[in-house]
Amino acid sequence: MLIVEELHMLLLRPDGRVESAVSGNRLYGEVAAVLVDLALYGRISFSHEKHPTVDIVSTEPTGNPILDTTLQRLVPMRGKRLQSLVVWPKLDPLEVVVESLVVQGILVRGERGFFGWGSARTPESDPAPELVLRSRLAAVLAGTGAPTQADLSLLSILQNLNAAHAILRAECGDISARDLKKRIEQLTAGSPAGDAVAKAVNDAIAAAMVAIMTPVIVAATIT
Repeated sequence: MLIVEELHMLLLRPDGRVESAVSGNRLYGEVAAVLVDLALYGRISFSHEKHPTVDIVSTEPTGNPILDTTLQRLVPMRGKRLQSLVVWPKLDPLEVVVESLVVQGILVRGERGFFGWGSARTPESDPAPELVLRSRLAAVLAGTGAPTQADLSLLSILQNLNAAHAILRAECGDISARDLKKRIEQLTAGSPAGDAVAKAVNDAIAAAMVAIMTPVIVAATIT
């Protein structure tokens, strides 16, 4: 399963709604996750500059509709800054991710909101995959399981969205949000050098979040 698919499972409540902790930031996390997936599949690469750009390594299809759809959308954006791509709505993989999880029997398409307004909900149909995922992350946080590239990416993305503690409340035990942040930083800092891909993407999320929040902070200060 792709990192972006696992992230989507974590961000959804059982009733198919996005968790309130990430309701406004889901896009950034899922775009970041699918970019990590594409990099791990050898289709894109990131420059080593302070503000990394994205280059297309290969346009050969992977056979995965999520990756191939995103790759096609990325081609005309090659050379753009990663920070800009993370917030670009046209890269949102939501529809293809949901379709993939529905096909796998993990989600099911439900009804729309009141009076048929809003997007259709996609409640959980099979909770087993998410339970396995959460158990895996709990073991990583507790130090009883070796973290994979996917685990580190998921934890870093959730932390950069300021949602790790809210999403992983049961998995992190009784530790505070501050201590969870330190634990995730410890895990990612001790990861192999090959995790530079995830670091570049997570740095881009952090920069994007600062850019998004700055106008809000300024407005609040002025008022």
